Amino acid sequence: MFQTSVEGVIISLHIQPNAPKSEIIGEYNGALKIKIKAPPIDGKANAEIETFLAKTLKLSKSKVEILKGEKSKLKKVLIRGLTEAQLRELLLHRD
Repeated sequence: MFQTSVEGVIISLHIQPNAPKSEIIGEYNGALKIKIKAPPIDGKANAEIETFLAKTLKLSKSKVEILKGEKSKLKKVLIRGLTEAQLRELLLHRD
């Protein structure tokens, strides 16, 4: 689910668009499942993913980049500026 790279940490995501609200669900099939409020039309869901993750992680949007899966529910997202341990704490150990 998390893979450290030279640029930052790459997270595998499983996205469920058109949800009532954007929220992190938890681990699902080796990926982090996130429900996104936006529909998967014209890149709206992708933009919402970047905005939601940046806000959740308290990073600027430029630190969050979708690397793979622009038109898929399965995505690889690069997060710059945080370690894998910090991401695990912020994304998986939420209350």
